[in-house]
Amino acid sequence: MIFSNFHNWALDETPSSPSQALWGRRYRIWLNLKSNPLAMIGLFIIAVFVFIAIFAPWLAPHDPSIQNLGNRLAAPSAEHWFGTDELGRDIFSRILYGGRVTLGMVIAVVILVAPLGLIIGCVAGYFGGVVDTILMRVTDVFLAFPRLILALAFVAALKPGVESAILAIALTAWPPYARLARAETMTIRNTDYIAAYRLTGASAARIITRHIAPLCVPSLIVRITLDMSSIILTAASLGFLGMGAQPPSPEWGAMIATAKRFIFEQWWVATIPGIAIFLVSLAFNFLGDGLRDVLDPKQN
Repeated sequence: MIFSNFHNWALDETPSSPSQALWGRRYRIWLNLKSNPLAMIGLFIIAVFVFIAIFAPWLAPHDPSIQNLGNRLAAPSAEHWFGTDELGRDIFSRILYGGRVTLGMVIAVVILVAPLGLIIGCVAGYFGGVVDTILMRVTDVFLAFPRLILALAFVAALKPGVESAILAIALTAWPPYARLARAETMTIRNTDYIAAYRLTGASAARIITRHIAPLCVPSLIVRITLDMSSIILTAASLGFLGMGAQPPSPEWGAMIATAKRFIFEQWWVATIPGIAIFLVSLAFNFLGDGLRDVLDPKQN
């Protein structure tokens, strides 16, 4: 009954308040996204991994750091669902805890790069001229290097670790978002309603933050969701190369690095973390494609 009332209220063609119009738009976005099977599969997989990462201490059957050399490289069984690694640690438990490290790194990177790219792109697109030239040339410098190579250079200049990896990935991930925000801003800045705000005496900072940046957010959300997989792969690559999370941290990339010499005889040790990385990356791609269809007006 409550859901039916909300459904009718949100889809009312003549909303009586801005709040009703806003919730109606959000509900329509959800309905459109819900009609995309691949997007819902991606959302489900992401929700599952987020759930197991949050509740890992209660879901993990073993301590991920406890070693049992007498049971090292054990095959998957009822006691150890995904087997054990070279130190006898339960791989299933380490996958659960590793989700905290990997997904936590991704979330931290997005929190850092999304506002940075949005601000730089909006400022460059709004002011143009010298400001645009300077900011975009700096962006071009970062875009000129492959992300992983540049991230490795940053981590090497600091020290290997989760914090250094997050900072390095963030410093290499913001340029595409700045480019996208700049392109969106350049199509908005000369519209009539922005000119009207200027005539009312609104400052450039207020126009950018209150009226231009919010219009760039939907496209930015789509780009971030699609870019999540590359952020995950970069984080895992840094861990694999010994520049990210350090042992005994159960980070998926680091788990593959320590298990690569067993890949032919004890395949599960390296394969299981690889499957986790593959599933999360694929899920974000599915969800990103669905959000692009829903949020990007150019696709409609």
